[in-house]
Parts: sequence; C-alpha cells; structure tokens
Amino acid sequence: MPYDIRKAVKDGDAFYTVRWSPIVKADKYTIIGSVPAMGGVAELYYKDAAGKLNLYMLARSYYGGLRATLRVATDPETEQDERRRAVLIAHENLIFYRWSLIESQDDMSDVMYFFMTTYSPGTRFDHSRRYEKIFVKEIDSGGLVTI
Repeated sequence: MPYDIRKAVKDGDAFYTVRWSPIVKADKYTIIGSVPAMGGVAELYYKDAAGKLNLYMLARSYYGGLRATLRVATDPETEQDERRRAVLIAHENLIFYRWSLIESQDDMSDVMYFFMTTYSPGTRFDHSRRYEKIFVKEIDSGGLVTI
C-alpha cells in the first residue's frame, strides 16, 4: 500500500486523502531503512506516562526528503529547536512517527495549512491559494486518526 497523499478537486475545493504509514517507534536505523528520501509530511509523537501518544511536531520536507528530516527531528543531538529537543530528552525511547509522501509543494502547503489550522487554530500558515476550501481525510492502518 502506498503511503501518499492524493487529491481530488470539485467546484473549486480540494479534497485530500492522507494515507499514513504505520506509526513506528523512532530509531535511526529504522528511519534509514524504511523512510523514503522523498518529499512529504510527517507527524511526531511522544508517549506520556499514561501510555497516550501526544503530537508534538508536524513536519514537512521537500528538499532532502523525509528520511533526513526525521533523522534530525528524532535525535536530541541534531534537533535545533530547544522545545523539541526538551521533548526528545524527556521522552527518550518514547518517540514515534508516521509519514506520507507528496510530490507537489503547493499540495504539501495545502495539507500543512489544514493540519496547522486544525491543531493550532491561532497559528498563521499559508496555503497555495488555489482552492476556496481544503478538506483532508486520513487513512491509517493502525487506526490513529488525529482530525
């Protein structure tokens, strides 16, 4: 099954379907061996003391690909953002991720816009401005749906 993002357009609105990879515990060898070096979006989670997965980062990657982005984002020695580095240190060995491929930067912007306005409504994030409305449906083999 391809883990990718597909789009349909109807009446000036975009309908995206995000087919997520299974959620996986972050490990540099697993990332190197299974995540493509292609453009896409990813979500990173930490597992809290109650065993609940908590989203702490939404990432996009075009140049360099998802493999490189996830390697940096899951290693406290390479993560530059202090807040995210603190999460990595506090939840060592309890970081998880999932990803989905997308080739178009404009489509990636639209999907990221939808997720950012859903997860953090006050955050300013631009979309491609090609569509009146943007809709997203998630498909996840593990049953984790966040929107």
